[in-house]
Formats: sequence, structure tokens, C-alpha cells
Amino acid sequence: MRSSTLFRRINRHPVQPHPQARLGKSLPEVHVPHSIVEYGAYIDGVKSGAVGIPESLRLVREHNAAAAKPSAFLWVGLHEPEAPEVEWLAEVFGLHPLAVEDAVKAHQRPKVERYGDSLFMVLKTIAYLDHDELTATSEIIATGEIMVFLGADFVVTVRHGEHCPLAEVRERLEERPELIKRGPAGVLHAISDHVVDRYLQVADLMQMELEEVEATVFADVSSRDINRIYQLKREMIELKRAVTPLQSPMAALPQRRVIPSEMREYFRDVGDHLSRVCEQVESSNELCSSILQAALARSNALANEDMRKISSWVAILAVPTMIAGIYGMNFDFMPETKQVWGYPAVVAVMITACVLLHRGFRRNGWL
Repeated sequence: MRSSTLFRRINRHPVQPHPQARLGKSLPEVHVPHSIVEYGAYIDGVKSGAVGIPESLRLVREHNAAAAKPSAFLWVGLHEPEAPEVEWLAEVFGLHPLAVEDAVKAHQRPKVERYGDSLFMVLKTIAYLDHDELTATSEIIATGEIMVFLGADFVVTVRHGEHCPLAEVRERLEERPELIKRGPAGVLHAISDHVVDRYLQVADLMQMELEEVEATVFADVSSRDINRIYQLKREMIELKRAVTPLQSPMAALPQRRVIPSEMREYFRDVGDHLSRVCEQVESSNELCSSILQAALARSNALANEDMRKISSWVAILAVPTMIAGIYGMNFDFMPETKQVWGYPAVVAVMITACVLLHRGFRRNGWL
């Protein structure tokens, strides 16, 4: 939900202060960031109708201060924001400036970093781009990023790239209050699970693409097939770069203090799925390398076979060419030039020599 109203000036509520927050200071009056896709305060599994991010955050913290077990949080989602927009949210939520810089610039490796009481996670997103016909410049794997700022009472997601939107994740959580009650850690689990599921879908599609290419290589191979295989190899490397580096951060995530103990099993399950994807990507990458080597070897073998055929026909035609060249010198004293049977005899010799050479090359497999 995009808004066009102005944020009002606000003093942050002192409940659960963040070490980086500027408590007691009023925030500058700015326009609502145009990059905000949607935001909402979730209290006891239900989305609140509060207007404005500061007002929603104040409502969440007032509820958590009064509740025996805090369960309210604010989720803000942005898409390709500008630096001032993220910096304003950093003032509201007390985000670390290094994490804010990474969120604005993007192009980061998958990682999980802790800044005080908050967590910053970077997830690479991938999408499979289908093409009717691949060209030298066709892009098969498109990549993007999702940055997640996770605090005790807030989640801020920053998405770069047009694919892998989080609206589906938000709708699924809102339809099941028992999931949204898990708090910010539950949102992080839902996002990471959604991203890893996309990994698996893309890996399966790439596997099907490789199997199709493999069948064509051993049936018939051309330079166009080799270009296609090389392109798939390049995209497999891009896929590997996006998926593999996430293994270590995801394995360490359940040990983070900000992750509740009841949520750690869920993150381990996502880690297991990610390990399966990484194994599949690695095997597909090796298969792609093997297919490329087989295609090059088969192409060289076909080229050698063509050269043998050409050499054989050249050798066969060299005999009559040599004889015709000798008798074409027009000397007076040459054998059988004055005989009636001379011409038929020379032609017969040419034909016989050609037939014998042809049979010899056929026997050796050159023709």
C-alpha cells in the first residue's frame, strides 16, 4: 500500500530502546518514501489499521510494554529505495549506518550480521527467464536481493529487482494468525523459506534445460549447440554464486540470540532445503561442464572425420589429375601417344587407380 501523506514529527517511545536509536529527538518531517510497498503493525496476529510508520511503531511498543509476553511488531517493505528514504527509516528504527549503506547500494554477498540487538540479513533472489530462442546475449538467470533488518519489534525488508516479490509471503502470513504471532523471527523464516523454494524451482528448470541440451549433443552437435551450452554454463556459475554463499549464514542463523528457541527448528529446516539446492546446483554445474567437454570433443571428432573424407577424395582425384597433367605436356615422344589404344588405356588406368583407392579408404573407415 503506497501512501502520499506526510510523516508527522514524533518522539520515539522509550520502551525497548535500540542502542542506535536517537531517543527523545524529533524526526524531520519528510514525505512518505515512494519506495514503500506496504507496511503494517501486527498485534496478536492481527494487522492494525494505524496510519503512518512512526504512529504504528509507537502503537506496537505501547502494546508490548503493557503485555506480559510481547507479541506486536511492525513490518515495513521497500522496493529499490533511495538513500534518504532508508536513512529516514534508520532514524525511526535505529538501524546501523553500515547496514543502511549495504541496503541502498545492494550487490552484496548473502550474509547475516548482528548490530547491537538487531540482525541484518542479505538474501540473493533468482528467477528463471524463459526464452523461445536463446541468443548470445540472452539472460537465463536473473538475480536480485532482499535485505532484512530484524529487531525485537520490527522487520524492515528492502528488495532489489523486479522478481521474487514478498506480497505472497505477507498474504500467507496474514491469512494464518498463528504464523504471524511468531513475530519478526517468523517473518524472517517465511521470507528465507520463500527464497529457498524459488532456488529449488530454478534449479529444477535448469536441470531440465541441461537434460534437453545433453540429448541434442549426442544426437547431433553444431557450433550453435556449443554456444548454447557455454551460455548455460555461464548462467550455472551465476546461480552457484547466488546460492552457495548462503549456506554458512543460514547454518549459523539458528544460533543467533535474536532467534527464539521455538523458531530454531524452522530455520534448520530451511537450511536443509538450502543444502539440497546447493547439491543440485553443484551437480548441475558439473554436468554442464561434462556436456560442454563432450560437445567440444564430438565437434572435433566430426571435424576430423570431415577432414579424412576430404583428404580421401583429394587423394583419389590426385591420380587422374597427375596422369592427365603428364599427358597434357604435348611432347612428341611420349608412350602410346601414337597408338590407337593409347587413350582408352590411360583412361582405364585412371579409373582402376581411383576404384582401388576408394576401396582402400572405405576399408579403413575414411569414407
